[in-house]
Amino acid sequence: MDERTTYRWSVRHKRQDDDVPRDVLNLYLDGVRTRIVFRQGERGAVSGGYSYIGCVSTGPGKLLNLREPGVVRGLLDEATARGLLPGTAELDGWDLFDAVLDRAG
Repeated sequence: MDERTTYRWSVRHKRQDDDVPRDVLNLYLDGVRTRIVFRQGERGAVSGGYSYIGCVSTGPGKLLNLREPGVVRGLLDEATARGLLPGTAELDGWDLFDAVLDRAG
């Protein structure tokens, strides 16, 4: 990704009926949406009663706030470096989590 490429983004917390809670980072480029999805489960926790919407965590001190531009940029950079962007419709955010957390640290 170069400095002239501009993504629009938004963050949502979703839970429908008996579905697993998830936080979703939506990225938009030239009318194409890519979703980076963090599902509640064994790999980590999503926002709910314990934190603000958009905060995902794998344990104490291991938290990413999907509403922070630097975190979004880290996810974009990591997904691009792996050849996943542009073009992938949905990504598992937990696959990117540790690399982005390490970059931010």
